[in-house]
Amino acid sequence: MTKPTLRLSTAFEYARAAHEGQTRKGTDIPYISHVMSVSALVMEHGGDEEQAIAGLLHDVLEDCGAEHEPIIRDRFGGRVAKIVRDLTDGVPDASGRKEPWRVRKERFLARHETMDNESLLVSLCDKLHNARTIAGDLRAGHQVFARFKEANRDGVVWYYDELVRVFRLRLGKDDPLFREFQRAVADIFERA
Repeated sequence: MTKPTLRLSTAFEYARAAHEGQTRKGTDIPYISHVMSVSALVMEHGGDEEQAIAGLLHDVLEDCGAEHEPIIRDRFGGRVAKIVRDLTDGVPDASGRKEPWRVRKERFLARHETMDNESLLVSLCDKLHNARTIAGDLRAGHQVFARFKEANRDGVVWYYDELVRVFRLRLGKDDPLFREFQRAVADIFERA
């Protein structure tokens, strides 16, 4: 990656403001920590600045509303907006509700079978950070599966099993980032 520019800082500030007051499921950890981690993983695994920006913004539509999409497109460009859209599994309607969890996840998984490699890298970094967090919380004895309102333990296990399948299909079993993800998921399954 070339030297980061002010755009990355601007994207961080946008993500911070958009996710203001949000925390990670079932914790007091500010949500911004997750998108910072995803962006860092993107950079560490060869992503460019726009992919790192998309890592910072990847949950804005899903967690904060569709009205952010034109702003993201205007401020950060069409490529960033496309990656963010690719990683969005559902946008809340006017009353704040989304489609059922399983429907959203099945559509999200299907999209991964054909999405471009630029979006796939950001998605894998997102899922890797989530899997590492879940595995770490399970090791610490937290009741992780109670945090998922629409998915129980079986739903979470199904989803991560399917993610492993799709990422293996797209990247191959020897891809280093895929292997990291597979290890984190195995750690979840060992404790689930």
